Amino acid sequence: MKNASRREFIRLSALASLGFSGLFQFACNMAPKGAKVPMTKGFGPLIPDPQKILDLPSGFSYKIISRKRQPMADGLLTPGAADGMTTFALPDGKVALVRNHELNPNQTHESPFGENNEKLATISREQFYDYGNGEMPAIGGTTTLIYDEETQIVEAEFLSLIGTIRNCAGGPTPWGSWITCEETESMTGEFRNELNHGYNFEVPVTTAPSLAAPVPLRAMGRFSHEAICVDHRSGIVYQTEDQGDSLIYRFIPHVPGKLAEGGRLQALAVRQHPGLDTRNWPEGPDFKIKPGEWFETEWLDMEDVDSPENDLRYRGHEQGAALFARGEGMWFGNDEVYFACTNGGDQKQGQIFRYIPSPYEGTEREKEAPGKVQLFVEPNNSDICSACDNITMAPWGDIIMCEDKKDPRIIGLTQKGEFYHLGANIGHRESEFTGVCFSPSGKTLFINMQGPGLTFAITGPWGENVA
Repeated sequence: MKNASRREFIRLSALASLGFSGLFQFACNMAPKGAKVPMTKGFGPLIPDPQKILDLPSGFSYKIISRKRQPMADGLLTPGAADGMTTFALPDGKVALVRNHELNPNQTHESPFGENNEKLATISREQFYDYGNGEMPAIGGTTTLIYDEETQIVEAEFLSLIGTIRNCAGGPTPWGSWITCEETESMTGEFRNELNHGYNFEVPVTTAPSLAAPVPLRAMGRFSHEAICVDHRSGIVYQTEDQGDSLIYRFIPHVPGKLAEGGRLQALAVRQHPGLDTRNWPEGPDFKIKPGEWFETEWLDMEDVDSPENDLRYRGHEQGAALFARGEGMWFGNDEVYFACTNGGDQKQGQIFRYIPSPYEGTEREKEAPGKVQLFVEPNNSDICSACDNITMAPWGDIIMCEDKKDPRIIGLTQKGEFYHLGANIGHRESEFTGVCFSPSGKTLFINMQGPGLTFAITGPWGENVA
């Protein structure tokens, strides 16, 4: 299974950004404020859903495959607050879907153990990362679904990590596991925590109920994590941070593929502009970065990465690391890293960045040919796209984004740099979309509505009619 997952990961990564040179040309010509942002019909206009839940283009349909508070195969309840997800190919042609749950310990109405944690005794204390002194256990974590694409049936659903807090996004690894990220800096004592939080955890893919060993990947840093992606060539892991003054990090493992064995954490800096503020906010510095403009980068070693004072990003910026506006979704495709900044830009509507690693990434020779970072697009138009959050790459080369706002949409961004609307939340308008990802076959798009706790499988003529 691991070899198959790795091949599929590399195949989809290679397909992910075909033709993105068109996006680059668009970005270069895009005005920073008040610009007319090009749109395309994409898959066509959205058709009103008779069920008044999710509008999609003609020819597409959805199925709700999971609902919060429903019984799972392990006897527990599907947790609420579903967030980041990814898929893995299984040997029998089925799909494993690993899904985060962005829960605090006090959100027991969304707990897998019931509103009063009445099912808590079914899991031993040792299987938790943080048992909350037995009074308020951490109930964030992950669930895994085994899905048959042909029958569109969930064959199993079960808890796969427990005892963490606010598992927001994360990312797949090329060796066939999911890295789930805690979006918190919660310390011992808060929520009656026994331990500090703000770590990444690795969840292997299993096909039957099984809980991952809750081992914090401490060397990857303790901060308000959002998402990660992995360069399959080097094993280097890139990370976003969900703060208004966040940094972009990379983790160079001592042994590629074995993150728990430690490594070096570094923060991204722009060579010519130490401490560069990339947010382009009107109240920020006069120097604004332009869409399409490339900057050479360097990576700064971070010390004391367990950050007992919750000051990692402040120390990094003082060293010269660049600032970003709420780093969110991240994806690796076509040997490049793409990441979203939810409220960056002149109108604070969001930005997408692109990073091209050095051919000597993470080695002593990196200074000979540094990596490059670019503000890819900054739409500054909420009618087109706003508050971009989780992202993924479609098999045909588009970026697909979730919006985190009222009346959110599923947004596509084509190879030509044109936006289109792929879906609209009309049933639970206050709830963001999360966890967008494709099945390994490319036949199914999975996505969550976080508030109502719904997970959807969307099918249709993917890649055939996009304009």
